[in-house]
Amino acid sequence: MDFDYAFYMLTHQGSSTRKGKENPPRYGVGYRKQLAEAMNMNRSRILAFKNKTPPPVELFPSNFSSDKPTESNPPKARRRYISQSADRTLDAPDLIDDYYLNLLDWGSSNVLAIALANKVYLWDATDDSTWELATFEDERGPVTSVNWAIDGRQIAIGLNNSEVELWDTAASSHVITLRGCHLSGVGSLAWNNHILTTGGMDGRIVNNDVRIGSHIVVETYRGHEQEVCGLKWSASGQQLASGGNDNLLHIWDNRSYSRTRWLHRLQDHTAAVKALAWCPFQRNLLASGGGGNDDGCIKFWNTHTGACLNSVDTGSEVCALLWNMNERELLSAHGFSQNQLTLWKYPSMFRIAELTGHTSTVLYMAQSPNGCTVASAAHETLKLWNVFGDPKEVKPAPKADPEPFAYLNRIH
Repeated sequence: MDFDYAFYMLTHQGSSTRKGKENPPRYGVGYRKQLAEAMNMNRSRILAFKNKTPPPVELFPSNFSSDKPTESNPPKARRRYISQSADRTLDAPDLIDDYYLNLLDWGSSNVLAIALANKVYLWDATDDSTWELATFEDERGPVTSVNWAIDGRQIAIGLNNSEVELWDTAASSHVITLRGCHLSGVGSLAWNNHILTTGGMDGRIVNNDVRIGSHIVVETYRGHEQEVCGLKWSASGQQLASGGNDNLLHIWDNRSYSRTRWLHRLQDHTAAVKALAWCPFQRNLLASGGGGNDDGCIKFWNTHTGACLNSVDTGSEVCALLWNMNERELLSAHGFSQNQLTLWKYPSMFRIAELTGHTSTVLYMAQSPNGCTVASAAHETLKLWNVFGDPKEVKPAPKADPEPFAYLNRIH
């Protein structure tokens, strides 16, 4: 790369007087300058910025907001306020602290039923009146479950001696007693029109037709090895979800060829499954909650296929679940250590709010007929929460997604 030496070799190749290439002649400054200009070697920098970069152009003024309401961009709905404290607290003496029982239910006539030891009390939320409906002997009690019929007039009461009684609350009179269905206490109940489904501590699930004076056993489901602590019929009345102390969740379908054989046997939970809630806006979507040994998981299921869609670790046992009938939200009741109610946004499962105030495990939850108010019970205390919105501002409930081929019993 020595241009002087190269030039010398090119112009003196034939000279015999050359003494050696190690001492080539040196040329003057003028020659070197011309050589550098010819080879474009006088540039000290390849890229040179002579002017500063102009400042960026502001496309929108600083006070511009794309959220300003226009015809094409209507104003956003006001965010719902959720109170962190209960609207009302009522005493519930002798309330049994038992995870496997179901002692609270809110009927369609806006009357709340709660079982306290051997008695069942009713509270009318419309006029704030309270009265005792029934009292049972110690040999038959305590009461282990209560559940309203769809008409909001009849109520089923499960007892520890395996019997179930039906009462007419309008007349405060006993209607019928169901005997012989179970070998021990009846901890869970669920209505499907005129069919009353009972879940026993013996693991049996029995469908009873109660339209006539004496009940008729329609079906008996056998699949749980321990007590049944959760029962819920879907809104369509076609599928029944049952949870047990054996950590099993069963889906039963009354359209299947073998009606007493489970459609799905789901074994993902590692603790008792009590909390069950069918989604009001999406068919075949079931939420289930497990006990403390399950890490407090809430699982979501496609009950048509049996697939687990999602599992969320809440950190504490899940005792009850309720869907918001007007928004895509889910409310869960928990135990140790915060004993809170947690409101989740579905399907992101973002925690919207946590409601605290109970001093022990929130074992029971029920929802008012308008879907706005929630009652929670724990350790002789009943609290009312306006967690799902103001009744005056409630939107119509979203319609359930249509189920394809709903008119077919089964697709093979």
